[in-house]
Amino acid sequence: MALPIDPSQIDPADIGEEQVTLEMSHDEAIEHVRDVFTDAGFGIPVEFSPSEMLNEKVDAGRDPYYVLGACNPEVADRALDATDNQLGALMPCNVVVWEEEPGKQVVYHVSIMRIARLIGMASDDDEMADIVADTGELVDEAFANL
Repeated sequence: MALPIDPSQIDPADIGEEQVTLEMSHDEAIEHVRDVFTDAGFGIPVEFSPSEMLNEKVDAGRDPYYVLGACNPEVADRALDATDNQLGALMPCNVVVWEEEPGKQVVYHVSIMRIARLIGMASDDDEMADIVADTGELVDEAFANL
């Protein structure tokens, strides 16, 4: 099966890629990211540590890695309507925190709204453009405050 898009041709801006490095402990970074995204208008309905699970289940030896599932209820509701409920398969909007080295944490996010448009899950119309813009503003605010 051929991919519908060429990944090498995707500009990070096309998928709303954001990344910042924080100089703090892993636990402090998780708390900080949680607080900043909450202040920007997101709830965090899902959180988990893949590294803890993988280290426990398959002795992976992974460095700390944590996922915060961020969701703005108003935007999520609009996105579900605009995609005939299909965008829910990509929800919530994950923000990940991984430890690059002790005291140095990377915070990373991509826009599920932008990705949904790229893969044809969401239409490329004004309604979805407004949703992408609204979500982008919230994420930009959060990353500016990290």
